[in-house]
Amino acid sequence: MTRIISANLNGIRSAHKKGFFRWLQSTHADVLCVQELKAQVDDLIPEMQAPEGYQSWFNAAQKKGYSGVGIYSRTRPVAIHHGTGCPEFDAEGRMVALEFEHTVVASIYFPSGSSADARQEAKYRFLAHFESLLDGFQAHRKQIVLCGDWNIAHQEIDLKNWKGNLKNSGFLPEERSWMSTLLGTRGWVDVYRRLYPAETDNAYTWWSNRGQAYAKT
Repeated sequence: MTRIISANLNGIRSAHKKGFFRWLQSTHADVLCVQELKAQVDDLIPEMQAPEGYQSWFNAAQKKGYSGVGIYSRTRPVAIHHGTGCPEFDAEGRMVALEFEHTVVASIYFPSGSSADARQEAKYRFLAHFESLLDGFQAHRKQIVLCGDWNIAHQEIDLKNWKGNLKNSGFLPEERSWMSTLLGTRGWVDVYRRLYPAETDNAYTWWSNRGQAYAKT
């Protein structure tokens, strides 16, 4: 069985100093998706680019110290896909995907709308564009695993302080409705909630220091 893990780094250089790559070896992951690199590829030391047993593929933001995603894999993919096809968001390094024989794995960093109204509008544009990406993923006719920091909590159970976030980006009615459509009529699956439908004790599908995974088979 392929073991796929996702993590928001909040800066790969900072994560490295805190022992992230020692942790990686302990997970025995076959594929690790990471988000929020906050670095250019040229900034990465060899251990960050090629930890023991892994190859890596990154999509960094044009702006230094901002955004960016990557995937580490023990197996070389048959194809690599950089970006979302939208120049506005590809400049921010929002997605990289690896296609294997039977599976496609994507690392995605959704925009946050918390800093300003303009960024919330950008987030809505990203969600609208992502609809076409979902169709493209399904066209592969393979198992699809979408990992990343989605910057959206779907249900009250997915957020520690949901009452205090009802009017905040990441838990707005429009965002939650979008997720309901994704996980409802579109047929995608929140893997964590499928396995742990009622767990709330420090185990959320949306959290500041962890990623989430959505899969459709």
